[in-house]
Amino acid sequence: MKKAIIAVVVVVLLATMGFLATQREGRGAVEVRVEAVGLRDLIDDVSATGHIEPKTHVDITTDVAGRIIELPVEEGQDVEEGDLLLQIDPALFRAAVERAEAGLAQAQANLAQQGATYRQAQRDADRLTALQARGTDFVTEAEVEQAVTNADVQNRLLEASEHQVHQAEASLDQERDRLGKTTIRAPMSGRITRLNVERGETAIVGTMNNPGSLLLTVADLSVMEAVIEVDETDVPDITIGDSAYVEIDAFPNRRFVGTVTEIGNSSIVPLNPATSGGSAQAIDFEVRIELREPPEGIRPDLSATADVITATRDQVPSIPITALTLMDADEYEEIPNENLPSAPRSDAARDIEGVFVVEGDIVRFRPVEIGIAGENYFEVMSGIELGTTVVSGSFQAIRELSDGSRIRIDAPAGGGAANREDGSGGSDAAVNGEDGR
Repeated sequence: MKKAIIAVVVVVLLATMGFLATQREGRGAVEVRVEAVGLRDLIDDVSATGHIEPKTHVDITTDVAGRIIELPVEEGQDVEEGDLLLQIDPALFRAAVERAEAGLAQAQANLAQQGATYRQAQRDADRLTALQARGTDFVTEAEVEQAVTNADVQNRLLEASEHQVHQAEASLDQERDRLGKTTIRAPMSGRITRLNVERGETAIVGTMNNPGSLLLTVADLSVMEAVIEVDETDVPDITIGDSAYVEIDAFPNRRFVGTVTEIGNSSIVPLNPATSGGSAQAIDFEVRIELREPPEGIRPDLSATADVITATRDQVPSIPITALTLMDADEYEEIPNENLPSAPRSDAARDIEGVFVVEGDIVRFRPVEIGIAGENYFEVMSGIELGTTVVSGSFQAIRELSDGSRIRIDAPAGGGAANREDGSGGSDAAVNGEDGR
């Protein structure tokens, strides 16, 4: 009986010692999540916000000032090219035309009179010159010279009268043009999207710095664009012809397909060296996306969000974005692996991009070269093999890890890698098979 009690005590002590040892080992390990490097379809995009604009629109201003006496259109009305939009009181301009017509008539009468005077002077000069040629004493040298000079003077006066006629004609054309500009017609077919005046108001001459000079806007709503503001760091990734998905706040739960048609060559707000030196100024560029099938009821100035697809990859090795971390170059000593080429890195770099690879109950840091970034995954260019298990989280756990750290796996990967990543908000779908295909 005594021996049996001693045996039981020994077993209990051994079990207790084993449990305590296991607890000590567990307290030294970092709990992590892991995932295998798999093949996925990746979509890299640039997201930005903006508004909707018609591709073609005309802001109507006036070149002549005056009171509006006719305004047969309303905001939202469809018009055809040539339709009357508004009429400015033409009384003053019609009077100016009549005044110019009278001036032209007077100039033409002066021209006719001067022409007769010149012809008479020329005949006198010719007659005296002929008498002098006969050698008679009826005309002196001085009289001939005076007649020739007078004919020349009258010729020059005739030319001046002709110029006065041209000047009067130009003045008449100018006044007629000003009179014609009192009638404003639609420059194209479209819709009145903005009407800033009422009948009886005075239209003022349009200037760039005077917003009050804008009378109305005619827009072609058949072709619409999303105008977005893209940060300077993302602009180099966008090219003309890139596809895009556009979401319009006024049309919830719908996405519209578009194509990038224009990229701004200068920032939206010009830099001012006098004011930008003391504070960081956001630099944005305007990007225009033409919508392929704009919805019915779309209007200018609606708020929009666009995802521009800048790159796609089909079935490429990828790692979770959360798996990528940085390690100081001084803390990492590369272990050569003849079966796997090393990821390229600069000797001057102080931080190395890489992942923690699971080897049993410890992890090893391995530098990697990444390509495009999808919504949840990075493309792996080199540095790690397909199917390798890497630490994928959590952020806090990865910050606590170092090369050689012991780990405790919280949620091991289910053997398969996601087959597709929808960069526009879709979820990652798992596939069967260890190679992720």
